[in-house]
This record gives sequence, C-alpha cells and structure tokens, in this order.
Amino acid sequence: MSTVLQPAGAGNRRRIRRNAGAIFGAGIVGFITFVAIFAPWLAPYDPFTIDLGRRVIPPMWMEGGTPANILGTDQLGRDYLSRLIYGARVSMIIGVATVITSGIIGTFLGVMGGFYGGRVDDAVMFAITARLSIPVVLVALAVAGLLGTSFTLVILVLGLLLWDRFAVVARSTTMQIRNLDYVAAARCAGCSPMTVLLKEVLPNIATHLAVVATLEMALAILLEAALSFLGLGVPPPLPSWGLMISEAKEYMFFSPWIIMIPGIALFVLVLGVNLLGDALRDMLGTDLSR
Repeated sequence: MSTVLQPAGAGNRRRIRRNAGAIFGAGIVGFITFVAIFAPWLAPYDPFTIDLGRRVIPPMWMEGGTPANILGTDQLGRDYLSRLIYGARVSMIIGVATVITSGIIGTFLGVMGGFYGGRVDDAVMFAITARLSIPVVLVALAVAGLLGTSFTLVILVLGLLLWDRFAVVARSTTMQIRNLDYVAAARCAGCSPMTVLLKEVLPNIATHLAVVATLEMALAILLEAALSFLGLGVPPPLPSWGLMISEAKEYMFFSPWIIMIPGIALFVLVLGVNLLGDALRDMLGTDLSR
C-alpha cells in the first residue's frame, strides 16, 4: 500500500479553506485594499468638492435620496461614497505604515535582546517596561496638541508607540531558538552573528511576527480613528473615517446614517484584519524546533 506525500503547505491551505473566518477576513481586507489602491478610478466624484446646495442628502434607498449620490452627501455637500472610498486609502496607509515602523523598531530590539542576552537583554527589557508604562492615547494626544495634526505625524507617533508587542514576541521566540541545533551549526560553520540572525533567526520568528502585525494594524487603525474623532489625528479635509464620524456627530440624531456609514466601514475593516490575524495564527503556528 503506497503513501502519497503532499507538500507541507497543502495542509495549511486545506485549513484555510475550511476556516470560514479566514476566508471572510481575507475577503474584507482584500476588497478594502483593492478599493484603497484604485480609489481615484472607483470614486464617482472628487471627495473634496463642496456643494452647499446639496448638503446632507440621504442615501439613495432613503426618502429624499438620489442615484447621483448613492450614499448621500455630508454636511458640506461632498459625496459620501467618494469620501468613504478615499477614507479606506487613509486607513490602510496608516495601518501598514505604522506596522512597518513599529515592526522594524520592535523586532530589532527584541532580536538583539533575545539573541545576545546579558546586559543587552536588560537594556531591551528596560525599554519595553518603560514603553508599557506610557499610555499610548495620552502621549499621542499630547504630541498632536503640541506639534499640530498631520498625516505624517500620526504615522510617526503611532509607529513609535506600538513597537512593544513586536519586541516582546521577537525576544521570547529568539530566546527559544538561539540554542537550537541549526543555530549552533551555523555558528560552528563560522557564520557571523549578523548572518545567523538574518538567515537562521529571523526566518524562524517571522511567522509569529506576522500575526503580531495584523493585531497592531487593527490597533493602529482604531487609534487613528480615535485621534481623528478628537480632532488631533488626520487633518481636514482628508477623508479619514474617524474624521468623518467626528464631523457627523452633530447630525447623529437627525441624520443617523451620516455617522453610521463610516462607523460600519471602520468596524468591518478592523473585523476583517482581526479575522485574518486569527487565520494566520492557526496557519503559521508551528513548533519552534526543527
């Protein structure tokens, strides 16, 4: 009786197909990414064009709505669908840029501390402890209040404040694999510490960092929306979903759809990112031994 060997990735692909949450999350993130990339071609109008004669028009399926503005218009007469589409671009750019910034900082510190140990690890642990003692939202509010609001500033502030989880995971996983056989073999072969880190350590902790990246991306998107809601995030007239919610709060009792639409979009995006992160954890969660 013969046994057919299958590629190692075949089992992972089957698990993904069986995981409805993974498919749903990947579909949401993929769709919103597509919308963000092709926003200039998908948006029916310029999201910055003001028409005070067409203020707060409801969506087309409500009384008073019109097919010319599928999701209606905001308090300045700007097309809501166009602003929602461009808002996806703002959220995705901030989420990805924040993860890249915080990931580089946290991974570097965590790998250095976990690989070298001793005083290097003590310094890294002190940095992590100091970072964990700092409230992210309060610091972000203080920086935005002192330096003003800008798109770049939001990315820098969030990137410099959300690296701790990367550092903790990178440090713990590096400490688990630094004494394994294949790392010892690379050292005995005369490889430099940098070569060992780049070719042996980083590839084997990347799966864990990928899961952390999805969690941090969702957190960054929510924090940006919170800062924009408070008026200290992305400056107007950029169509951030958090800023759209903030601008619509005065109309929530009379035209609730104007605050529900960006709120639902934000909820769906964060849900999709979290579902995708859970799927990556299930798919990439492997034993550290080799």
